[in-house]
Amino acid sequence: MEDVLELYAEEFDASRPVVCFDETSKQLVRELRATVLAKGGQVERFDYEYERNGVANLFMMCQPKNGWRHVEVTDRHTKLDFAEQMKYLVDEAFPEAEQIRVVMDNLATHSRGAMYDRFAPSEASRILRKLEFHFTPKHASWLNMAEIELSVLARQCLSRRIADKEILKSEIADWENQRNAEECRINWKMTVEVARQKLIRHYPSISNG
Repeated sequence: MEDVLELYAEEFDASRPVVCFDETSKQLVRELRATVLAKGGQVERFDYEYERNGVANLFMMCQPKNGWRHVEVTDRHTKLDFAEQMKYLVDEAFPEAEQIRVVMDNLATHSRGAMYDRFAPSEASRILRKLEFHFTPKHASWLNMAEIELSVLARQCLSRRIADKEILKSEIADWENQRNAEECRINWKMTVEVARQKLIRHYPSISNG
């Protein structure tokens, strides 16, 4: 825990960005009848019948201190998909960075080995040289600020029926572009000192005797 909190306490450094990474899913739902648009003091209305149209995976990446985030919509969230997202961070999101510190949870797919499963050894090694993984403790995924961005995304963009993956991608891209243009940052207040006070029961007890 303190490892992650110490990262968050650092001053922003473009050469060594801290990127929070997480994933979630979105059920795609197709309307069977036309939506009744809002008018004359009435809210927009939907028919209770709908058709499930699959599930999309969303990879969230965010750099809280400079207000950047990116969401990638995929069909799955396998270790191969994870490896592709790490390559994106290295080659497209932060090509000039010396090192990218990635905060994420301990899913089995989140491993260095995933690079070698997806890419040739030389390419996997090249990608990993620029990555430094920092894992949140078990049952402490709240330490990952990507969860905050996913919550904002859910409230502002995903809290309605979305018919298919192409519409989902378009809606998320508009949300992402607006948030990035506004440079929306996360005001993280949990520090190592605060954690030691509030979460003291989770620290080992040391006897002076």
